[in-house]
Amino acid sequence: MAFFRQELAIDLGTANTVIFKDDQVILDEPSIIALETKTDKLVAIGNEAQLMEEFTPPRLYTIRPLMNGVIADYDAAEKMLTGFINKAIGRKTGLARSVFKPALKIVIGIPGGSTPVDMRSIRDSSSHAGAHDLYMIYEPMASAMGIGIDVTEPNGNMIVDIGGGTTEIAVISLGGIIESSSIHVAGNEITTDIIDYMNQQHNISIGRTTAEHIKFSVGSVLPELPQEEEPAPFVVEGKNIVTAHPATASISYSEISACIDKTITKIESEIIKVLQRTPPELYSNIVRNGIWLAGGGSLLRGIAKRFTDKVNIQFRVAEDPLKAVARGTCLALKGTDRYPFLMK
Repeated sequence: MAFFRQELAIDLGTANTVIFKDDQVILDEPSIIALETKTDKLVAIGNEAQLMEEFTPPRLYTIRPLMNGVIADYDAAEKMLTGFINKAIGRKTGLARSVFKPALKIVIGIPGGSTPVDMRSIRDSSSHAGAHDLYMIYEPMASAMGIGIDVTEPNGNMIVDIGGGTTEIAVISLGGIIESSSIHVAGNEITTDIIDYMNQQHNISIGRTTAEHIKFSVGSVLPELPQEEEPAPFVVEGKNIVTAHPATASISYSEISACIDKTITKIESEIIKVLQRTPPELYSNIVRNGIWLAGGGSLLRGIAKRFTDKVNIQFRVAEDPLKAVARGTCLALKGTDRYPFLMK
């Protein structure tokens, strides 16, 4: 009977989609699809589609259906979600698919700033993708659960989840989000900063894929790191925007620190605003407990130290921060009858 009812926990992120099933990650792929230009027929999804990004001929195009944490293209999102779910449950096409169609129970993480329209789009896309029993959980709450925090306790905890499209900041206590902010300043903006920097300072034109490689290789928020943490410079190869000749440049982590400083400062400012609105007793809890960092942005070198120095509260990077939301949705999936903060 397990085949006819399957349970999935989904972190539908702007950059990546992660799916848990039976306490295991069974899918972790970029949130991108490739379509035929004339027919909008699905050609590739996830990893395969990402390989096509910026390399597509006129007959194909790639699209990331989520922008700033919410669905920007409904049809593309439905195709992507359906494709990922099919991969996750091993659903076949053709006759097998029409005869054996399991009922799906799904918990899906949504940004803290989601509007009723955003939630309806996610609900409809999930339903069309095969969800018969759907729950939604705000990503900051899921992230806190995934980190290992007991969100039902009368204890204030603060989460800063720096994803691809949004940074989610939340103060959580007694199963509720007491104060929060969801801003469209996150990994994508940092990637854009790097593209602009290479263009303006080195006269080199690069794409988002190369900018992502730079970010992961030498991304830092501090101009000086301990010697043992210093990454080797990254050699960028691109096109000179003036001559169109091939061009190369060696990029250090300190350069990246300078070029993304304004974006990181925006996140710092928003953290301080949320702390200013936090009730005194919960603030005291946060000072004692520290503030947790999750999401891909928390992997930038030196970010916990920079935030700690700025706010004067200890920041800690969660273990495996990229999957904090997905782990939290997985825990929520097991307790849909126990957690009143889940939304249907």
